[in-house]
Amino acid sequence: MNPDTSHKKRIFLIVLDSVGIGAEPDAAEYGDEGTNTLKSAATSRYFHMPNMESLGLFNIDGIDWHPSVPSPRAAVARMREASKGKDTTIGHWEISGIYSGRPLPTYPDGFPQEVLDEFTRRTGRGVLCNRPYSGTEVIKDYGDEHVKTGKLIVYTSADSVFQIAAHEKIVPPETLYEYCRIAREILTGEHGVGRVIARPFEGESGHYVRTPRRHDFSIEPPSVDMLDQLKEKGYDVIAVGKIFDIFAGKGITEHVYTAGNAEGMQRTYEYQNRDFEGLCFINLVDYDMLYGHRNDIDGYAKALTAFDEWLPEFLANMRPDDVLMITADHGCDPGYTVSTDHSREYTPLVIYGEKIAPVNLGTRETFADIGATVLDYFGIRPEFAGTSVLPEILSPT
Repeated sequence: MNPDTSHKKRIFLIVLDSVGIGAEPDAAEYGDEGTNTLKSAATSRYFHMPNMESLGLFNIDGIDWHPSVPSPRAAVARMREASKGKDTTIGHWEISGIYSGRPLPTYPDGFPQEVLDEFTRRTGRGVLCNRPYSGTEVIKDYGDEHVKTGKLIVYTSADSVFQIAAHEKIVPPETLYEYCRIAREILTGEHGVGRVIARPFEGESGHYVRTPRRHDFSIEPPSVDMLDQLKEKGYDVIAVGKIFDIFAGKGITEHVYTAGNAEGMQRTYEYQNRDFEGLCFINLVDYDMLYGHRNDIDGYAKALTAFDEWLPEFLANMRPDDVLMITADHGCDPGYTVSTDHSREYTPLVIYGEKIAPVNLGTRETFADIGATVLDYFGIRPEFAGTSVLPEILSPT
């Protein structure tokens, strides 16, 4: 190994999207009392996470349903969300140091007519649906009318999203993306939804299927965060998966999209074998998108097991100054049949590295402690409210 690169500091921050570890104290206010995503997944016979167990995942505060290990290999903490909300955008923003005092707007009754009128005026196309809907069901129920009339299928969910579905033969993906940019310009201020999402589909009547050409157009983060500060100091900020979209590209120096967890893990491993100095920020989305929202306990468990099986090679390949941080952004309990929405849960934090002491950090009061810790590792003082745990976990060298 080139000695000039072996001592470059690198952090790999992996967000296991929606892997919550138990309801937060205010969960009842969100309709999520009693939720516990990880515990529900662990009821499946396909759940097997011996590597995360050895790191100390089950030593975290509040996990009393699974045996802990006497000598964990990593530092661990239970993270409480200070922001209001329980969605992807707010969760990731808080990890990076942005506190959100109110949830992003949601539209259980559909979007206001003035929003749709402006959207129609600027796109020249009418609108179908305009209410919360399953993404697979909405193209089944409205696909034929869309193909016949050219009107756009606009729908939302329990999340702060404005979604536009269109058949690729009627509206080419690039045109759909332009319509999303128009919607993004309209949806500001009180209607500033977290994401505008292009949902292209293809196929024939009765057999419509979504294509992989989805694209998210996120609202821009409102203040300086971990990514901005790293970039300003000249460090690499590499985004894997939907991280680039969540931050609207702000503070990111390089990015790659992924089609799911398998590709996300592969891209992470590839970056591990590249020379860079700074942060590689990864989102693994399948837990949430494919399994949590569909109440698929076995699918969720299999995805967690696959991540656990991927870990040993990554850990063995870490350099002396590498740090691995594993966390989540919210919950999405696959066993909570009252709802398929995200759940207001604590999240895990596992920190591993050659120079990291295996300390139990208890319960932290904000996800922003993660961002503060990342910056502290690079000698940067955070410009946001968050407390670094580095002094407690960094072994003397």
